[in-house]
Parts: sequence; C-alpha cells; structure tokens
Amino acid sequence: MFEAHYVSTQKGPVECAHGLLLTASHGIGELTLDAILIPGFWGESADQAEAAVVANSPLVAAIARLGKGCRIWSYCTGVILAAASGRLAGEDATATWWLADTLRKRYAGTRWQIEKHCIYTRRTATASGVNGYLPIAQALMEAHVSQTALHDLIRLMVLPRPSQTHDVFQSVSLIEQPSDLLRRLHTLVQSLPAEQITVQRLADALRMSERTLARKVRAETGTAAATYARRIKLSQVGERLTLTSASLKSICEALGFSSDSNLRRMFKDLTGLTPGEYRQRFARF
Repeated sequence: MFEAHYVSTQKGPVECAHGLLLTASHGIGELTLDAILIPGFWGESADQAEAAVVANSPLVAAIARLGKGCRIWSYCTGVILAAASGRLAGEDATATWWLADTLRKRYAGTRWQIEKHCIYTRRTATASGVNGYLPIAQALMEAHVSQTALHDLIRLMVLPRPSQTHDVFQSVSLIEQPSDLLRRLHTLVQSLPAEQITVQRLADALRMSERTLARKVRAETGTAAATYARRIKLSQVGERLTLTSASLKSICEALGFSSDSNLRRMFKDLTGLTPGEYRQRFARF
C-alpha cells in the first residue's frame, strides 16, 4: 500500500547526526510525492533549532516549493523546518515541548497545540518526541485499513503497544480465558454492540438458559454475568484508547454504546479513570 523513498535537496549521501550516512535516492523535486516526512535533527535548545533552520535553508525552500497535493509530515525538532517552509500556516500542529515558545513567536500563523502528542490532518501531520514518526504512521494506517486490521497490526507486529494495562482488564483477555464457555462468551460480547448486550441475549446465543449462564459465569469468575460482560466490553474500549488515536466518540460509535457520556461514566466507575486519563497513563505514544 505504501512506497517509501529517502529524498533530499539532491540525490546522494546525506550526513546525519553522529556520522550516520543515509543515501537519498532522489532529489525532492524529482518525484511526485503524496507526502514528505521531515525527521527530527540533533538539537537541545531553541538556539540550535533556529540555527538548523538557517543551515537547512535549501531544504526549507525545496519543501516550500512542493505542490499543495504533497502532504507535509514532521516530528520532534523537524517541525520547525516544516513551519519555516510556511506549510504549517493556518494548520493545527504540535511539536517537542521545549520548542513551544520559539514556534509560537516565530510562526504565529500556526495553531500550536503543544499539549497534544500527535495531530494528523488532511494536509499535515506533526508529532512530538524522537519517536514521533510512530503515531504518524499509526494515524496513516488508521486512514487506510479497517479497525480490525489496525488492531492486529499493532498487537502482532512492530508498532509499540502498552506495556501494562489496568488491573481490572488483566483477567479478561481472550487468550487467558480458562474454559470454552468463557472463550465463547468473550468472543460473543466483543462482536455485539454494547447496547444490545443482555444476559438473556448472551444465553440464547450460547444455547442455554439465562439462569444456567449466570450460575456458570459466577462459578468460574466469581462475578455476575452482566458485570463480567460489561468488563469485557469496556476492555475493548481500553484497547482502543491505548492502541489507537481514535476519539472517544468514534470508539463509542464503533462499539455500540448509547452515548459517549454514558461510556465515560461506566469506564470511570470500573477503572477509576476517565478515558482521557486512561489513555495518558497506559498508551505508549
């Protein structure tokens, strides 16, 4: 789905920090690009960042000349180069926190939102931190693949994933279910919209009485069937919060909750955290 090239102001080797050499296969103007990603450069102060803008003036000018159809993505200190090119004017953007004052003073035409770690729009993408390319890559995949495919990519491949999760969700992952009944219940709950989940519907789908299901679930988990089903569904919410950058409203709609306010209330009742606090604590981006 994606084809990547190293590009620079001209074709050939480019010396990076610490003596690392990368080879640009093309000059920027030689290809028709859908997007260009401007990486961070070595810098620890606003003065160094401003000096880098001057030192890279040919690159900044080349970026400014790119057609409007080419999206501009940048992260960490690279955001100041994108801003210097004028391509962030009128756009929402973020950057590494210590550049905030400089960026706001020099590039006031950009709507800076430094408190956010990644902002992905139709024309631009910006992210903070030295690994800022990762949330940009994730946002790009979110725009091109299904939620199911994205979930699998993040869990099973090379993107960062949460190193920990809330205690209330640690016993409800599908792979950890000790019995066939709980595995079938888990899969069923995940597939149903939240507002359609009742013990009666679950029992009917599992071909047993409501009373039998309630008894078996309590015997295996020590929890009422309705409570256990709610925890499974909210664990899906927790995964979406930590593995994607989707808004709570879109998560609410995708998982079939009646409203985001109702979801927010149930999630905080179970975890003690708002969805925003949960994402901030457990997400890796």
